[in-house]
Amino acid sequence: MNNRRLLTGSALAILAVLFVAVVLLSNAIFRGARLDLTTNHLYTLSEGTKKILGEIDEPVHLYYFFSDKGTQNNQGLRTYATRVREMLDEMAARAGGKLKLDVIDPLPYSEDEDRATTLGLQAIPVGQGGENLFFGLAGTNSTNGKAAIPILDPAKEEFLEYDVAKLIHGLAISKKPVVGIVSSLPISAGFDPSTRQMRDPWAVQQQLDQLFDVRQLSAPSLKTIDPDISVLVLVHPKDLTDDALYAIDQFVLRGGHLAVFVDPIAESEQVQSDPSNPAAAAMANKSSDLPKLFKAWGVLYDPNKVVLDRTYALQISTAQGAPPIRHVGILGFTGASLNPDDVTTAKLQTINTSSAGFFQLDKDSPLKLVPLIQTSKDATTVATERFKMLSDPKQLLNGYEPTGQLYIVAGRLQGKFKSAFPEKTGKDHLAESKDDGQIVLVADTDMLTDRLWVQIQNFFGQKLTNAFANNGDFFINTVDNLTGSSELISIRGRATSQRPFTTVERIKRTADERFRTKETQLQQELNETERKLTELQSGKSKDQAMILSPEQQGELLKFQNRKLEIRKELRGVRRQMDADIESLGTRLKMINIFLMPLLVILLALGFAWWKRQQRAAN
Repeated sequence: MNNRRLLTGSALAILAVLFVAVVLLSNAIFRGARLDLTTNHLYTLSEGTKKILGEIDEPVHLYYFFSDKGTQNNQGLRTYATRVREMLDEMAARAGGKLKLDVIDPLPYSEDEDRATTLGLQAIPVGQGGENLFFGLAGTNSTNGKAAIPILDPAKEEFLEYDVAKLIHGLAISKKPVVGIVSSLPISAGFDPSTRQMRDPWAVQQQLDQLFDVRQLSAPSLKTIDPDISVLVLVHPKDLTDDALYAIDQFVLRGGHLAVFVDPIAESEQVQSDPSNPAAAAMANKSSDLPKLFKAWGVLYDPNKVVLDRTYALQISTAQGAPPIRHVGILGFTGASLNPDDVTTAKLQTINTSSAGFFQLDKDSPLKLVPLIQTSKDATTVATERFKMLSDPKQLLNGYEPTGQLYIVAGRLQGKFKSAFPEKTGKDHLAESKDDGQIVLVADTDMLTDRLWVQIQNFFGQKLTNAFANNGDFFINTVDNLTGSSELISIRGRATSQRPFTTVERIKRTADERFRTKETQLQQELNETERKLTELQSGKSKDQAMILSPEQQGELLKFQNRKLEIRKELRGVRRQMDADIESLGTRLKMINIFLMPLLVILLALGFAWWKRQQRAAN
């Protein structure tokens, strides 16, 4: 017996030693290895992010500020903070030591709070005592450059990886991205011949100047595009020379990113007036197009057609004192019309356009056109000629017939581009792009003008801008997105960690439908009772008007009894819904508690049975 106990104790000791050895060995062999078993691979970085992290030359330091103690009662925010922390840890592990991460819990009135503010984070006031909460990310590089995400908004979780990768990418490069602009519209500051005064730049140009190194390029003399220009913006390109088109063509094939704003009717285009023919200015051709390049890319665009949409028509005032009317050519795109999965349009509320055109992709084009802004199915198109001499916007509704088609007003063109100049030769000539390229197409230039998205007020000598639409955000988002590397642009919105309880939601929806049906039934019976009471009341004399007749009392009593019955049924519906949800929760708990032990037991029993069969066979 003693020998058996000794043997058993020795066996347990050996197993314990083996267990520790296996743990230490696996920890050494599989250090850094991760297995992401989530449905949407939430903890797996995209290939674009991995490339950005792998190309960091100089160390980048990240400071993750999260007020841990200040969020004890906000479990939702703490869950998201854990998600952010885990993603930052994954990035640091993938960066080969070039990405340092500091996690800081800034206590109230501490030096860490001051440091967070200095680095660009935004304090969130909480409580009545002046305490602040911080939840943001800041970064620095070796050249004293710094950048920050002032607040990590849980509502933007699908773009968390993109935002952080963009911050790191911005710190990893040494200078501001260069943006070139070719515009035939007065988007920048200059001399206005009509007023003989200097004009201010458009608000979108002012925003662009604050964020990028912007260069204005002359269209008539454009023959080459400097290689340090990462994004080229074409605004209302008109009558470009072949040299200019070829320069743009080769710029795209070399991997340059392009944003194109064309328009069937550019209302801000300045046309020289002719005193002998006053109507000539109104009838002038104000359209722009890139037919040669569009044809090479397989993009279909008609500069003689304007898109109309009753669903997104904005209300405008045509005369002082007159009531506003809906203009089906001036559109305010919201909700479903804006692509929620693209970083340029996600989270935007409204984008206004005026006399916009639309794009289609030729069926033979190998490229892909992803809609960023598109109409509803209640849209149609009209010729620009009809739009030009319009005296009353209501005239556009004459003969209005929706086509049921979704028209793409703005889209992202992706793929390998071919040259529009196949006849050209030379050692530097490219016939096709090496990698997939990106071009953003927008069929409206009026959306860039101040009048469609921003009010500018003079306040004690300072000009204050008050945006009422997101046109400026869309423009900056587009340029900002295109200035990133191809790896950064390839990072799209990811799935969120929020997993809705679909079964519970289905139970609630079913119960709500039954509840509303009962409520509707109750309301109908109430209306019927009131109708009968009114009929009985109308048949009474004036001296008995204030006295309920036996018939009225009977109807009223009947309704009250029925009302009690229906209310009882409503309570039953609610109780049944709560019982169903509770039953579901109990089943889930039972599965969580007993399923895994049960599987382990079954596995052990199966293994024991297999061993017994093996011994019996031997």
